[in-house]
Parts: sequence; structure tokens; C-alpha cells
Amino acid sequence: MTYPRRAFLRLAASAVALPALLRNAQAQTYPAKPVRIVVGFVSGSATDIITRLMGQWLSERLGQPFIVENRGGAGGSIATETVVRAPADGYTLLACGSWDATNTSLYDKLSYNFSRDIAPVASIGRGPNVLVVHPSFPAQTVPEFIAYAKANPGKVTYASAGIGTVAHMAGELFMAMAGVNMVHVPYRGLAPAVTDLLGGQVYAIFSTMPPAISNIRAGKLRALAVTSTTRSEALPDLPTISDILPGYEATLLTGLSAPRNTPADIVDRLNKEINAGLADPAMKAKLAELGNDPVTMTPADFGKLLGDETKKWGKVIRAAGIKIQ
Repeated sequence: MTYPRRAFLRLAASAVALPALLRNAQAQTYPAKPVRIVVGFVSGSATDIITRLMGQWLSERLGQPFIVENRGGAGGSIATETVVRAPADGYTLLACGSWDATNTSLYDKLSYNFSRDIAPVASIGRGPNVLVVHPSFPAQTVPEFIAYAKANPGKVTYASAGIGTVAHMAGELFMAMAGVNMVHVPYRGLAPAVTDLLGGQVYAIFSTMPPAISNIRAGKLRALAVTSTTRSEALPDLPTISDILPGYEATLLTGLSAPRNTPADIVDRLNKEINAGLADPAMKAKLAELGNDPVTMTPADFGKLLGDETKKWGKVIRAAGIKIQ
């Protein structure tokens, strides 16, 4: 049987269009079941709190639960590996950010390549860390803190949520730019680090905002400065470290990503819904309370930002000689 030329061309065109139609239909029906968001840090961390806020928004908008699963350890790399190995169907997402940028340079033997194996979905927010000290610590300002650290080399301890976390990197950058020598004390999460700071076991921490802000407002911890280049609306009376050390910046970038080869239509739909959340006044107010500014981006722009962060912190890590086997 021979087909007329026009009929053949119509059939060929339909065959070409079919995959695109199927992908579009998949995106329109997504999600058809609960979605898992894997967070590489313990419950109560800044990343956990921010991710849960966005997960709640997505649940309400898309009609399926977006469930946060905490898989802490190895500076967030365990969670990233979990998502890299997951099916690329949009039902497993990763809370990603600054820590993934640092892990690329910190670890010699990661089982994945972050820039190759993860598809950026959307940024959520960016917020400063805050340099806080125990109330008994003699310094009241950043210059006094630097002077004390210089007078007592190797005696000032600062805590972090673990090697390679933004709290650790903020301290390394501070030491390099201020010319001081402090002792880094890594913890398995920021919550136990803040607990020990409250108890006086360590002197300071470059804490992300959410776990520290209530203790600052209650007078249990003394805040000296924020690590962004501009003041924080959450703590407007605090100066920036860059006022004393020009060029200093160490902020927490948070977003969502997915396994490589996740359908582009699903990535685009998630990006659209997340950006809608970031434009919502109630969501913006909640992020502001946590010291975070919404950052609206396309998946491509978010990927470029993660790449820029990787280059920046890679230089800091190599200069400090930090390495994890």
C-alpha cells in the first residue's frame, strides 16, 4: 500500500510532535504522587527550615505532599548522592546550595559530579550568616574581636555545622582576610554547635540566621556583625563584616535541584511555582523573618550562580589547604 505524499508528511510530522506532546502531558499531570525533598542537614537547620517553607507552598499549589527527608552527614554530600542516584522523574528533589559548591573542592572522592549530575531547578533565597559570641566573650565589636584573636593566637574557638559548611567557610575567609588564627570546631549540624556556644564550650560561630536569631533577640548570644555586604533587615542595627574587611562576603544560598535528565517541562513547572512563591507577600515576610532575601532565577541562571560559588569557595579552600579524603 502506498501513501499519498501529503498523508505521509502529516504522519511524519505527527511522529515528531508526539514526544513533545507526551512530555507536556506529563508536566500537566505532575505531580501525581508525593514528592520527596532530600535535605543534607538536621531538622532545625537553616536549610531545613527554608526548604520546609517552600515545600508547604508547593504542596498547596500542586495538590500533592512535598515531604522533607533529612539525610545529614558529610557536609550535605550524602543527601546529594541520594538524589543523584534517584530516578529522574521529578519525584525526588534536592535542597542544594552553598555547601554543594564547597564540597566540589573539599572532597577528593565524591561518587558524583555536582555540575554534571544535578539539574538546577530554582533558587529560593540568600541570607547572611551572623558572627555571634558567648556573652562572656570580651569583644563587643568586630575590630575588638580581631584584636583579641590576634592577641590570643590559636585560642579562640569557633564552631560550625561541619567541615565545608557555610559557617566553616565564613570563618576560614574571615581568618584569611583578618590575619588571625582561630580553632575550628566542627559539629554534626548547627543546632548542637549553637547549644555548645550557649553553654560556653566554644567562643563564637558564624551562624546562619534562622538558628541564631531567637537567641540573639533574647540576649542569650551577642551578635557582632552579619556576613553579607549589606545590612540585614532582620537585624538592621548590626554592621557588616565588610565594613571592617572590605570585600568580605559569606552568605547561604538555598535552592532546589533534581537528578540529571529530569524532564525539562517538570523542571520548568517547578521553577514557575517556586518563583510564584517567592513573589507571594506572605512567603517573602516569612523569609525576611529568617534573614533571607528571595532570589528569583531561571534554572540556567541558578546553575550559573552555583558555578560562580564553586569557583569562589574553591579558591578559599585551596588557600587554606582544607581537604577531606
